Amino acid sequence: MASLFSGRILIRNNSDQDELDTEAEVSRRLENRLVLLFFGAGACPQCQAFVPILKDFFVRLTDEFYVLRAAQLALVYVSQDSTEEQQDLFLKDMPKKWLFLPFEDDLRRDLGRQFSVERLPAVVVLKPDGDVLTRDGADEIQRLGTACFANWQEAAEVLDRNFQLPEDLEDQEPRSLTECLRRHKYRVEKAARGGRDPGGGGGEEGGAGGLF
Repeated sequence: MASLFSGRILIRNNSDQDELDTEAEVSRRLENRLVLLFFGAGACPQCQAFVPILKDFFVRLTDEFYVLRAAQLALVYVSQDSTEEQQDLFLKDMPKKWLFLPFEDDLRRDLGRQFSVERLPAVVVLKPDGDVLTRDGADEIQRLGTACFANWQEAAEVLDRNFQLPEDLEDQEPRSLTECLRRHKYRVEKAARGGRDPGGGGGEEGGAGGLF
């Protein structure tokens, strides 16, 4: 996962805006976690409507006030703001555990093209190895709330079984009644590959098309 941000700086959204400027620091923050890439902008009305839902989703999974142990989850805000001032204002009231790219980093735009983001808000969910679980994260968060994290986590574990030998898979039973459905739904794509999900077209609503 850290390879996606190789040679880049990620900034923590705390009061000091601590920079993660080494491979080791970025790895510690992202490895072995599901990573949400949140594409948004403060001037986007649809983003303003979605942000309270996303904040509640993230806090309920990572804040020790709600959970005994924080979920293996990280969020990187990929700003599509027009100015650095707009980006700073947008992040002002966001969770301190969020990460973001410096405004001057062109990777903000490159990631939008890489993951075929056409509308805002958009949430791309990545497995720990960088493969795409879904590009429809924003829609799932709005419909299912924190329950979709369990879906993603289980789907990621199921897909990891592809690295086991066929004979190992034959004797394994699904851990839940919905596991087979999740395995079918979340088709993994390499993060480096462009294009939409197979059978796609159900991207997030809102915002103007052709952002990048």
